Amino acid sequence: MLRATSAADRVVADYFRQHRELGQGDRGFIAEAVFSVLRRKRSLAARCAGEQTSRRLLLAALACLQRMNLRELDAVLTAAERHWLAQAKALQLKELPAAVRLDLPDWLYERLVGQVAEQEIEPLVLALNQPAPLDLRINPLKTGRQEVLERLHADGLSAEACTYSPLGIRLAGKPALAKHSLFVDGSIEVQDEGSQLLGFLLQPRRGEMVADFCAGAGGKTLLLGALMRSQGRLYAFDVAEQRLARLKPRLARSGLSNVHPVRIDSERDIKIRRLAGKLDRVLIDAPCSGLGTLRRNPYLKWRQTPESIAELGVRQAAILTAAASLVKRGGRLVYATCSLLEEENETVVRAFLTQQPEFAICSAGEILDKQEIAIDCGEQLHLLPHRHGTDAFYAAVMERR
Repeated sequence: MLRATSAADRVVADYFRQHRELGQGDRGFIAEAVFSVLRRKRSLAARCAGEQTSRRLLLAALACLQRMNLRELDAVLTAAERHWLAQAKALQLKELPAAVRLDLPDWLYERLVGQVAEQEIEPLVLALNQPAPLDLRINPLKTGRQEVLERLHADGLSAEACTYSPLGIRLAGKPALAKHSLFVDGSIEVQDEGSQLLGFLLQPRRGEMVADFCAGAGGKTLLLGALMRSQGRLYAFDVAEQRLARLKPRLARSGLSNVHPVRIDSERDIKIRRLAGKLDRVLIDAPCSGLGTLRRNPYLKWRQTPESIAELGVRQAAILTAAASLVKRGGRLVYATCSLLEEENETVVRAFLTQQPEFAICSAGEILDKQEIAIDCGEQLHLLPHRHGTDAFYAAVMERR
């Protein structure tokens, strides 16, 4: 598992498909054990007494994180493991170096020390090491938030309105929703509340020409289309046919008729150049390290490196420049990532504004406030899990003048 090159959730899902005999309880136990090891691998390794194996990491996670006592584990332990595990449980985390205690690679801890206030580092990282809640977004073309809440409550699900997104609902636990009637008929979609706010920053209107430049499977595309009331033209651009294919069934459920999925070869594709200067609004949720999504994807902190971050910065700059070429005078451009790092965020935007002086920053806080979304996010959006309860997002709103 720890050596897999695929995303952890896909590896786990593939394992369950290969072992259909496993019950729901067994699946939950296995998934939680795997993700516990991925989240806390470095401090667990420190408990392994110099013998870091997958078995020891798992046993340490069960004993030290899931609080199983040695009697519960006795049937699967050797005598040597019983002795080691007793010592592992006695280890005091406060005695470990900060990066180890917080389960970060040294390079990432050093980056955060350089850009996050000292008193916020530990709360931030502890929040990133917790599982994310399950957020939904209602489809306003089909239903209202209160109606959905009442339906969910009637079905015995614990749910409440999200704090910031006017379309958001947060569920308690992780209930299966794929066969729920609200999901099947397109009334709800799964989408983190922070991701939903990017749509409100772009603020597309009916009848406009809009692009979701890195659409992926289309979660934000569907939100933008709903905000446009399915009027106007909305391009969903992506370089991966497979990702756009996952948009098609979601699009069919949504009831939207203004979305046009378009596969492009790169940001320099002729399909992009033909639309230069014609669009009212463009959203770029740029390919990034994903380090703001560690609650969902903890393996990313062990996969990324300083070198991969530098490579991403070059790619992000090229995508931002290409996407900006689509924006007409007076149009709006939103550059966003789910990264914590300045190299992928402010640094990319500063360089772009230096090269493209016709674009100017607009206040993200003011744009949201005018839509009655009260949130302390700064002129450029900074969402953080310990402050806002969302994944970590960055966004800069720019206007072409």
